[in-house]
Amino acid sequence: MAIEIYRDAWGIPHLRAGGAAELAHAQGLVTARDRAWQLETERHRAEGTSASFLGASALARDGFARRARLDDTARRCFTDLERRDPETADWVRAYVAGVNAGLARGAEDAPEFRRTGLAPGTWQPWTPLGVWLATHILFAGFPAKLWREQVVAHLGADAVGLFAADGPGTSGSNGWLVSGERTVTGEAVIAGDPHRWIEDPGVYQQIHLSCPEFDVVGLAVPGVPGIAHFGHTGTVAWAITNAMADYQDLYRERLRRTGAGVEALGPDGVWHRASRHTEVVEVAGEEPVEIEVIETERGPVVIGGPEGIDGDPADLPASGSGGRAGPRCAGGPGEPASPSDSVDGGCAGGPADPAYPHGLSEPAYPDGPADPVAPPVAISLRYPPRVTGDLGFGALLPLLRARRVGDVDRAFDRWAEPVNVVQAADTEGGVLHRVAGWVPLRAEANRLRLVPAWEPGHEWHGRQETPRAGLTDGVAVMANQRGPTEPLGVEFAPPHRAERITALLAGKERWSAADMPAIHTDTHLASASALLDHLRSLDGLTPKAAALRDRLLAWDRRMDADSTDAAHYAAVRGALVRQLAAHPAFAALATPPLYPEVFQPWLALLPRVGFALEHLLRAEELYGVDRPSAVRAAIEEVAAQPPAGVWGDTHRLAPWRSLEPETPYDEPGLSGDHDCVLCTSGVPGLTDRAARGPAARYVWDLARRDDSRWVVPLGASGVPGSPHHRDQLPLWLAGDLVPVVTDWDRLKKETDV
Repeated sequence: MAIEIYRDAWGIPHLRAGGAAELAHAQGLVTARDRAWQLETERHRAEGTSASFLGASALARDGFARRARLDDTARRCFTDLERRDPETADWVRAYVAGVNAGLARGAEDAPEFRRTGLAPGTWQPWTPLGVWLATHILFAGFPAKLWREQVVAHLGADAVGLFAADGPGTSGSNGWLVSGERTVTGEAVIAGDPHRWIEDPGVYQQIHLSCPEFDVVGLAVPGVPGIAHFGHTGTVAWAITNAMADYQDLYRERLRRTGAGVEALGPDGVWHRASRHTEVVEVAGEEPVEIEVIETERGPVVIGGPEGIDGDPADLPASGSGGRAGPRCAGGPGEPASPSDSVDGGCAGGPADPAYPHGLSEPAYPDGPADPVAPPVAISLRYPPRVTGDLGFGALLPLLRARRVGDVDRAFDRWAEPVNVVQAADTEGGVLHRVAGWVPLRAEANRLRLVPAWEPGHEWHGRQETPRAGLTDGVAVMANQRGPTEPLGVEFAPPHRAERITALLAGKERWSAADMPAIHTDTHLASASALLDHLRSLDGLTPKAAALRDRLLAWDRRMDADSTDAAHYAAVRGALVRQLAAHPAFAALATPPLYPEVFQPWLALLPRVGFALEHLLRAEELYGVDRPSAVRAAIEEVAAQPPAGVWGDTHRLAPWRSLEPETPYDEPGLSGDHDCVLCTSGVPGLTDRAARGPAARYVWDLARRDDSRWVVPLGASGVPGSPHHRDQLPLWLAGDLVPVVTDWDRLKKETDV
């Protein structure tokens, strides 16, 4: 059977072939034609070569990719895949061959290639694994451990909980499963929306893959074969959210140079040879940059080296030491404008419960700096694929072939990275709610902070068993909150989104697929209560401020784009965040250490305060900060100069692009906020513009697959000017969804290949 490419009315590709390998070739081919620029930028990001055509702005991420050895890890994992699962390795090769066959034509249509002078390169068999790894390496948020070290060093261990992500800090994905007992059809419905960077082109690709073995619709990751995260085979459907597990460790290393290279002090008290080489990063318009790449027995050194940072050991803090550099909060995917991640991360916030999880408020940190006469300290990263040689690609073909929940369950037994919560349902009434991924068994201290590589007790001892959960009243809700993943994580999303979705689902006995957009687009902001409670207790305000206070207390707490009350609330919140961040109590945290630029967003104080605001306002004591006075100053400031319009005037979409268009788009205003179910996240106190939000929405109907729905923020095509580049944006804004079409007679045939 020849490869056939069809399109629906939205330009979504529907592919048909005689077998799985031919279908993978077709998927690579059509993705390269539709998204050549995206594929090539993702390949270069994984290889650490983006600066060669994007210039110095990409150098920080390139340096991290080189030092973390992302491309080398992808090669290792592919070699291991060839040994363990040759069928999947050949399937990945077929996808890569399709990409290489389609890149030249795709590049002809993409203006970015002409603007940068970039010529399409050649994908290697391991490139999809590199793309996957580069996309997810920061999902577990290991740089948050750097922030905790800073907080402990300057405020003490008890202060860490003030800024933990269990407050309104971590935006993430929503997902819910409604079993057949709670639907009008008697068959399950799965719905949700992954919250990620809104990118142009989008991070998810709507696609339909069909061959004699399987027929699957779903959301693919461009550059990776198959449908990993969200799929519907007709008889079974699945979806994921970030489990917020902690599975990456940071080690403080003692390194020294010798005549033969570099050595690292091990937990046995012996100096061991570390691997070392240099790499040259080409930078468009500037001189090349040489990077020293060092790897110890723990993992690659991602911060510092034998001479510390920039040759100055004092720049690299142990607990109790300081550093220097200005606060930052910017970046592209994986370089968050808000710390932590996320599928789903955002800026870190603070827990509703003042007791930090897993005893982090206990004296788990050393009292002072490392031995001052010891060799300078560097920081290495230990992450599972580097240790195991497995990225979990062995799950991808079994997912496509799945017919029942049990098949999905067995496929996710082979999942590795990132760690996710999975929900699935089938047409026979089966349901699944579990965690999947590779989490190491190791000491509790490893999860909480940087640990000394030269001390025993911080080794890995195999893989943790992943938890499972059930349904309550026929429903399961996942929104990155504490739940089945709690034993595997440290910081989780606040409960607001999960509690709101649960409450909405409880409001009706029977649900249909068509009902789900009302939940997707709910804008109630439960986390506003902390600030409103403080406003309620204020007296002696000026008349304008008193009127504003009364207005906000009467507000319905909905962050709708056309709401003037939402705009006023956000303005007061932003003013309060700036007041608190400027307080002398937190002054030491305003100057983070001179870590590489890619880690600086996790260390920026203003976003940390912004997303921790709920807990900072409710903590029993806040280091002498007079919170009523700060709230008073904030509302007086806004009352004197109130916002002129509605929430959507400032809360506007801000998609990330590796190369900005020559003619900027007039991006629309948005409803929602970071703690709403409609999670569109700016950075309180810094900007209302939303770089994060629903990167797709889906509704999987198990009664009839063609009653399923989906939408992406922009469109199916990555080519500016294409009729399908931004044609789904109006629906995405309105909360509407595109029909899933699987009837080939309703599709337009594009070509035979």
